[in-house]
Amino acid sequence: MLAALVACGGAPPAARAPAPVEQRAAAATASASPSTSAPTPTSAAVTAAPPAAAAPRPEGPAFDRGKVRWVAAGWADLPGFAADRVADAWPALQASCTRPAAGWSELCARALLFPPQGEDALRRWLQAHLQPWRLEAPDGSAEGLATGYFEPTIDASRRPRGGFRIPLYAPPPGRPGYTRQQYDSLPAAQALLKGLEIAWIEDPLDALLLQVQGSGRLRIADGEGRVSLVRLAFAAHNDQPYRSLGRWLIEQGELTADTASWPAIKSWAQKNPQRLQALLWANPRMVFFREEPLPDPTQGPRGAQGVPLTPGRSVAVDPSAVPHGTLLWLDTTEPLSATPLRRLVVAQDSGAAITGAVRVDLFFGWGREAEARAGRMKQPLRLWALWPRGQAPADLLP
Repeated sequence: MLAALVACGGAPPAARAPAPVEQRAAAATASASPSTSAPTPTSAAVTAAPPAAAAPRPEGPAFDRGKVRWVAAGWADLPGFAADRVADAWPALQASCTRPAAGWSELCARALLFPPQGEDALRRWLQAHLQPWRLEAPDGSAEGLATGYFEPTIDASRRPRGGFRIPLYAPPPGRPGYTRQQYDSLPAAQALLKGLEIAWIEDPLDALLLQVQGSGRLRIADGEGRVSLVRLAFAAHNDQPYRSLGRWLIEQGELTADTASWPAIKSWAQKNPQRLQALLWANPRMVFFREEPLPDPTQGPRGAQGVPLTPGRSVAVDPSAVPHGTLLWLDTTEPLSATPLRRLVVAQDSGAAITGAVRVDLFFGWGREAEARAGRMKQPLRLWALWPRGQAPADLLP
């Protein structure tokens, strides 16, 4: 995620599986690829405004579980619920229902066998079968952070040629714990990677982006005019700690906490090519991939729940606070904007930079628009979990 690249504190991110990304959210370098992302707002202010003031605390039970507090709420407490196109989230819910979370099996069976038809019917179905719960931190704070991520699309070659000189690797045997710098400079470490090259790309920052995101698309030209599209999925890492490049640039006095973002990191690297290697080596973690076919380019990568992600409707969460497969209601704003972004989403992914009760990383899809929006998403958030009626979250949370 981009959150991992620009993180200014907290625990270092760890690898996520396939699209369970290593750590998501950042950029794509696919100049000719189509964009797939959530709708773009028609207006944008320069500064982000926080969501509307919190509704009064409703009467009802509250459950405390470590880093999260679930407080019973009502449907009227969900700002903008009547205006959302809830049908856009239904495919994400159906995907999660193929691997239902604890407490969701019966309701998922109904959703798969007898899906309601039309916006009004879907809204009534949700209200009839789900109970809203406001999510809070243990201290009662109901405000948190929403960031974004996407799936990069990068031009690649099956062999080193021209500007394609940056290799992407499958895992070496035994996963020896060399650092990124050692893999780049020590003959013994380099020998372990010989023959494990999957493809070559042009920009080392794109290689880093793929490693942080944990998955991405490669658009591979074979030299004879034929182009194929494949997906790289996370396979392993070198057991080294992750260090945020945004944090390193802040420590170097090159960026501030307010300006650190993926676009800012890219811009700095382009202006300071002589220091690019030092920037890359500041993060000792190196990620290895496996190649997967991509028969349907409209399908997103798989998240930590093991189901394909849906642009604009899948989010990464802290699974110790919100189980994968949970329906959520977001109250946030569009990137760098005061325009409300309020919608139904499904918790289908995770990443170590995504921690705490009121915290999500919104999957924006793939392509240039998705990259632009994800790279600038750092907005205030309020969050509600929608849980099957009759099922007590306290009995099912970790």
